[in-house]
Amino acid sequence: MSPKQHRGEVTSDLLLDAALRVFVTSGEQGLTVNAVVRESGVSLGSLYHHFGSLDGLIGALSHRWLDRLLGELTGALQGADGARAGVAGAVRAYLAFVQEHPGPALLLHSPLADRKGMARGREFRDAQEARVSEVARWIQLGIDAGELAPLPAPLIESLLMGPVVAVARRSLSGIDDVDLDEAARLLPDRIWRSVGA
Repeated sequence: MSPKQHRGEVTSDLLLDAALRVFVTSGEQGLTVNAVVRESGVSLGSLYHHFGSLDGLIGALSHRWLDRLLGELTGALQGADGARAGVAGAVRAYLAFVQEHPGPALLLHSPLADRKGMARGREFRDAQEARVSEVARWIQLGIDAGELAPLPAPLIESLLMGPVVAVARRSLSGIDDVDLDEAARLLPDRIWRSVGA
Protein backbone atom coordinates (compact mmCIF):
# COMPACT_ATOMS: atom_id res chain seq x y z
CA MET A 1 0.00 0.00 0.00
CA SER A 2 1.37 3.36 -0.96
CA PRO A 3 1.72 6.16 1.63
CA LYS A 4 -1.09 8.06 -0.12
CA GLN A 5 -3.41 5.04 0.08
CA HIS A 6 -2.51 4.57 3.73
CA ARG A 7 -3.33 8.22 4.51
CA GLY A 8 -6.63 7.84 2.69
CA GLU A 9 -7.48 4.75 4.73
CA VAL A 10 -6.56 6.51 7.98
CA THR A 11 -8.71 9.51 7.02
CA SER A 12 -11.66 7.26 6.15
CA ASP A 13 -11.33 5.47 9.48
CA LEU A 14 -11.20 8.76 11.38
CA LEU A 15 -14.39 9.91 9.69
CA LEU A 16 -16.20 6.60 10.23
CA ASP A 17 -15.21 6.42 13.89
CA ALA A 18 -16.20 10.05 14.44
CA ALA A 19 -19.58 9.51 12.76
CA LEU A 20 -20.30 6.60 15.08
CA ARG A 21 -19.33 8.61 18.17
CA VAL A 22 -21.52 11.52 17.08
CA PHE A 23 -24.45 9.18 16.41
CA VAL A 24 -24.11 7.49 19.80
CA THR A 25 -23.81 10.73 21.76
CA SER A 26 -26.14 12.99 19.75
CA GLY A 27 -28.51 10.68 17.91
CA GLU A 28 -29.63 10.94 14.33
CA GLN A 29 -30.50 14.64 14.67
CA GLY A 30 -26.96 15.44 15.80
CA LEU A 31 -25.32 13.43 13.02
CA THR A 32 -24.41 16.27 10.70
CA VAL A 33 -21.49 16.93 8.39
CA ASN A 34 -20.27 19.72 10.66
CA ALA A 35 -20.47 17.53 13.78
CA VAL A 36 -18.51 14.71 12.10
CA VAL A 37 -15.86 17.10 10.77
CA ARG A 38 -15.51 18.72 14.20
CA GLU A 39 -15.32 15.35 15.99
CA SER A 40 -12.84 13.81 13.53
CA GLY A 41 -10.58 16.80 12.97
CA VAL A 42 -10.71 15.98 9.25
CA SER A 43 -11.55 18.63 6.66
CA LEU A 44 -14.96 18.95 5.08
CA GLY A 45 -13.36 18.40 1.67
CA SER A 46 -11.92 15.07 2.83
CA LEU A 47 -15.33 13.86 3.96
CA TYR A 48 -16.81 14.66 0.54
CA HIS A 49 -13.77 13.22 -1.24
CA HIS A 50 -13.97 9.87 0.57
CA PHE A 51 -17.74 9.45 0.94
CA GLY A 52 -19.43 11.93 -1.40
CA SER A 53 -21.98 12.99 1.21
CA LEU A 54 -23.17 12.40 4.75
CA ASP A 55 -25.45 9.72 3.34
CA GLY A 56 -22.44 7.99 1.78
CA LEU A 57 -20.59 8.15 5.11
CA ILE A 58 -23.55 6.67 6.99
CA GLY A 59 -23.89 3.95 4.37
CA ALA A 60 -20.20 3.05 4.66
CA LEU A 61 -20.43 3.01 8.45
CA SER A 62 -23.49 0.75 8.35
CA HIS A 63 -21.81 -1.59 5.85
CA ARG A 64 -18.68 -1.77 8.01
CA TRP A 65 -20.56 -2.95 11.09
CA LEU A 66 -23.12 -5.04 9.25
CA ASP A 67 -20.27 -6.93 7.60
CA ARG A 68 -18.73 -7.58 11.00
CA LEU A 69 -22.04 -8.75 12.50
CA LEU A 70 -22.76 -11.02 9.54
CA GLY A 71 -19.22 -12.37 9.72
CA GLU A 72 -19.75 -13.37 13.34
CA LEU A 73 -23.11 -14.94 12.50
CA THR A 74 -21.80 -16.95 9.57
CA GLY A 75 -18.81 -18.05 11.63
CA ALA A 76 -21.18 -19.31 14.34
CA LEU A 77 -23.36 -21.13 11.81
CA GLN A 78 -20.51 -22.74 9.92
CA GLY A 79 -18.55 -23.67 13.03
CA ALA A 80 -21.46 -25.54 14.55
CA ASP A 81 -21.99 -29.28 14.54
CA GLY A 82 -25.47 -29.51 13.05
CA ALA A 83 -28.34 -27.14 12.46
CA ARG A 84 -29.58 -27.01 16.05
CA ALA A 85 -26.12 -26.04 17.31
CA GLY A 86 -25.93 -23.49 14.47
CA VAL A 87 -29.15 -21.86 15.59
CA ALA A 88 -27.85 -21.64 19.17
CA GLY A 89 -24.51 -20.29 17.97
CA ALA A 90 -26.11 -17.64 15.78
CA VAL A 91 -28.38 -16.45 18.60
CA ARG A 92 -25.44 -16.21 21.01
CA ALA A 93 -23.20 -14.51 18.43
CA TYR A 94 -25.81 -11.87 17.62
CA LEU A 95 -26.57 -11.03 21.25
CA ALA A 96 -22.87 -11.05 22.13
CA PHE A 97 -22.28 -8.55 19.31
CA VAL A 98 -24.96 -6.27 20.81
CA GLN A 99 -23.31 -6.49 24.24
CA GLU A 100 -19.76 -6.02 22.99
CA HIS A 101 -20.50 -3.28 20.44
CA PRO A 102 -23.46 -1.29 21.78
CA GLY A 103 -22.77 1.80 19.65
CA PRO A 104 -22.63 -0.02 16.32
CA ALA A 105 -25.56 -2.21 17.39
CA LEU A 106 -27.57 0.92 18.19
CA LEU A 107 -26.81 2.25 14.70
CA LEU A 108 -27.72 -1.02 12.97
CA HIS A 109 -31.04 -1.23 14.85
CA SER A 110 -31.93 2.46 14.57
CA PRO A 111 -34.81 4.07 12.66
CA LEU A 112 -32.09 5.65 10.50
CA ALA A 113 -30.83 2.20 9.48
CA ASP A 114 -34.39 1.01 8.95
CA ARG A 115 -35.15 3.88 6.58
CA LYS A 116 -31.91 3.37 4.67
CA GLY A 117 -32.52 -0.37 4.53
CA MET A 118 -36.05 0.06 3.23
CA ALA A 119 -35.00 2.64 0.65
CA ARG A 120 -31.85 0.83 -0.46
CA GLY A 121 -32.46 -2.75 0.66
CA ARG A 122 -31.32 -4.41 -2.54
CA GLU A 123 -28.13 -2.33 -2.62
CA PHE A 124 -27.33 -3.19 1.01
CA ARG A 125 -28.06 -6.87 0.41
CA ASP A 126 -25.90 -6.89 -2.73
CA ALA A 127 -23.03 -5.28 -0.82
CA GLN A 128 -23.23 -8.12 1.70
CA GLU A 129 -23.84 -10.82 -0.93
CA ALA A 130 -20.95 -13.04 0.14
CA ARG A 131 -22.14 -13.16 3.75
CA VAL A 132 -25.81 -13.51 2.80
CA SER A 133 -24.95 -16.35 0.42
CA GLU A 134 -23.11 -18.18 3.20
CA VAL A 135 -26.20 -18.01 5.41
CA ALA A 136 -28.43 -19.15 2.53
CA ARG A 137 -26.07 -22.08 1.83
CA TRP A 138 -26.12 -23.08 5.50
CA ILE A 139 -29.93 -23.00 5.47
CA GLN A 140 -30.12 -25.07 2.28
CA LEU A 141 -27.68 -27.64 3.65
CA GLY A 142 -29.83 -27.93 6.79
CA ILE A 143 -32.96 -28.43 4.72
CA ASP A 144 -31.24 -30.98 2.47
CA ALA A 145 -29.98 -32.88 5.53
CA GLY A 146 -33.50 -32.98 6.97
CA GLU A 147 -32.51 -30.92 10.01
CA LEU A 148 -34.31 -27.70 9.08
CA ALA A 149 -37.97 -27.41 8.10
CA PRO A 150 -38.54 -27.46 4.33
CA LEU A 151 -39.46 -23.79 4.14
CA PRO A 152 -38.18 -21.07 1.80
CA ALA A 153 -34.79 -19.85 3.02
CA PRO A 154 -35.99 -16.26 3.64
CA LEU A 155 -38.67 -17.60 6.00
CA ILE A 156 -36.17 -19.68 7.95
CA GLU A 157 -33.87 -16.66 8.15
CA SER A 158 -36.79 -14.55 9.45
CA LEU A 159 -37.83 -17.18 12.01
CA LEU A 160 -34.23 -17.50 13.16
CA MET A 161 -33.30 -13.82 13.34
CA GLY A 162 -36.66 -12.13 13.97
CA PRO A 163 -36.87 -12.85 17.70
CA VAL A 164 -33.18 -12.08 18.21
CA VAL A 165 -33.44 -8.72 16.45
CA ALA A 166 -36.57 -7.88 18.48
CA VAL A 167 -34.79 -8.63 21.76
CA ALA A 168 -31.74 -6.63 20.66
CA ARG A 169 -33.91 -3.64 19.73
CA ARG A 170 -35.73 -3.79 23.03
CA SER A 171 -32.46 -3.86 24.94
CA LEU A 172 -30.92 -1.06 22.87
CA SER A 173 -34.00 1.14 23.25
CA GLY A 174 -33.22 1.61 26.93
CA ILE A 175 -36.01 -0.60 28.21
CA ASP A 176 -34.31 -2.35 31.08
CA ASP A 177 -36.47 -5.48 31.20
CA VAL A 178 -34.43 -7.78 28.94
CA ASP A 179 -31.40 -9.72 30.11
CA LEU A 180 -29.40 -10.54 26.98
CA ASP A 181 -27.55 -13.40 28.70
CA GLU A 182 -30.87 -14.96 29.68
CA ALA A 183 -32.20 -14.43 26.16
CA ALA A 184 -29.10 -16.16 24.76
CA ARG A 185 -29.91 -19.16 26.96
CA LEU A 186 -33.66 -19.32 26.31
CA LEU A 187 -34.15 -18.26 22.71
CA PRO A 188 -32.24 -21.05 20.90
CA ASP A 189 -34.65 -23.80 21.98
CA ARG A 190 -37.70 -21.66 21.26
CA ILE A 191 -36.39 -20.72 17.82
CA TRP A 192 -35.40 -24.30 17.09
CA ARG A 193 -39.04 -25.34 17.58
CA SER A 194 -40.00 -23.07 14.68
CA VAL A 195 -37.20 -23.96 12.25
CA GLY A 196 -36.30 -27.55 13.10
CA ALA A 197 -37.58 -30.32 10.83
